[in-house]
Amino acid sequence: MALFEVVIALLLVGAVLSLWADRLGVPYPALLALAGVALALIPAAPQVVLDPQLALALFVAPILLDAAYDASPRDLKRNLIPVSSLAIAAVVVTIVAVAAVTHRIVPGISWPAAMTLGAIVAPPDASAAVAVLRRLRPPHRMVVILEGESLFNDAGALLAYRIAATAAMTGVVAGWTVVPLFLLTCGGGVVAGILLARFYLWATRRVRDIPISVMLQFIGTFGVWLLASRIGLSAIITMIAYAMTIARRVPARIDARHRISSYAVWEVAVFVLNVLAFVLIGLQLRAIRTRVPHSQWHVYLWSAAAICATVIVVRFVWVMSYGKFARWRLHRRRARAAGSGGGRGRPTTMPTLGGGLIVSWCGMRGIVTLAAAMALPDGSASAPFPYRDLILFCAFAVVLVTLVLQGMTLRPLMAWVGLKDDGAVDQEVRLARAETARAALKALDGPHPSPALETLRREYEARIRLGEAQSAEHPRTTRRPGAPPPGTASGALPPEPPTLAESLRRAVAAQRNALVELRARSIIGDDAFHLAEEELDLIELTADERVRPET
Repeated sequence: MALFEVVIALLLVGAVLSLWADRLGVPYPALLALAGVALALIPAAPQVVLDPQLALALFVAPILLDAAYDASPRDLKRNLIPVSSLAIAAVVVTIVAVAAVTHRIVPGISWPAAMTLGAIVAPPDASAAVAVLRRLRPPHRMVVILEGESLFNDAGALLAYRIAATAAMTGVVAGWTVVPLFLLTCGGGVVAGILLARFYLWATRRVRDIPISVMLQFIGTFGVWLLASRIGLSAIITMIAYAMTIARRVPARIDARHRISSYAVWEVAVFVLNVLAFVLIGLQLRAIRTRVPHSQWHVYLWSAAAICATVIVVRFVWVMSYGKFARWRLHRRRARAAGSGGGRGRPTTMPTLGGGLIVSWCGMRGIVTLAAAMALPDGSASAPFPYRDLILFCAFAVVLVTLVLQGMTLRPLMAWVGLKDDGAVDQEVRLARAETARAALKALDGPHPSPALETLRREYEARIRLGEAQSAEHPRTTRRPGAPPPGTASGALPPEPPTLAESLRRAVAAQRNALVELRARSIIGDDAFHLAEEELDLIELTADERVRPET
């Protein structure tokens, strides 16, 4: 009962801190980290032991699916090299650097245990940084790179974590089996994620009840994670492939009420999981505080400070070095193209010093680091993980320092650098508005106009004018508004005039089909797609009020 009371109280505290974070312009996990420190100092706080096998599934699976659902495959493909540089190469360098620093400070720790700590703190969680950046409207490409990094860096880091943790517990090092294991677990995870997503969509195609549908979404998420872990695949990659497959197929299958209800529940669930993660880590830190003798605290503090500095410096050096190399390569390519008279094709964005500085400062660690640290076997296990308390303390220190130091200074740094929004998403949203409005006008064409239908037509024509200037460079196959509907014979009997409700449903359905086609043809990305989809959902939800006088 005491734990339940603490959790309820801290959920309230988390809600208040989230409101403060919005006003201060800082990520709310930064304030949650400070609350975790305060909880660790409360003498009467209850002690909690979390099942290590539960930690990753409980905290990582839903949050990863929520992030992967919104990811844009088109934009990730266009930025594959910088995303891979951060998600793979930077993670590997960070793991090695942290392991070397840890082994230097704590000579008694084994290399596998030191590598485990490196794998725990290596993957940044860019969601906190993106939450701040979206309010400041940076270039869209920067947000895509950070979101792509946060999706894929966990896969490599958790694979290294699993190998290193197994070696630390058993003394057996995988050696040359690492590369085949990586290819098998990741490649198999992609195939399994796609197949499981298709099976889930087939199995739930007849479910119309909103509470049951949302519950099945969570069951499917945890089921996919547990199944992938049980058969030895990368649960991270499986979940990403599963979420992306569902995101491409489900929008045309559910209505606005289902989608809005589902989004609201998932947003609350992600918030609650973040609060619970910092609550549990705070309670475990309290247990560490009581177990560690005073003579050892200087080692803990020195190790934590050195590792925090290492992860920040390594990311800064890597990002700035990559930016310098990318600028040199692009200058050389453009000079060679100018000399040969070429240079046609899609232009490549030149990395800037300011952009590199912002990306290097967005290395905040979050819930994946906390969950991986809590997943280590504790003292209740038959063979507790070596130096578990030190690893857990250092992992939380990295999360705390990066969230507070970088999270609270990101906004002024962004203002000082002066990066501006390139307007790419806004332009695609205006294009989507115009093209979906054209599809709606086509669906509204008929021989029996009415004042209500004419009002609808004027609304859609206004949407076309709003986005026409930005969509001029894209070819269109739809006919112009006001042209006669195709296939209408001059001598055919006119059909019965449709009701306003039928016309609205037909127009919204035509808009959704056009929107899905725009994304499928890569004319718009997923960011613009979801914004335009939200507008269509609002139109669909307000349709009942608009047709009430008629019915």
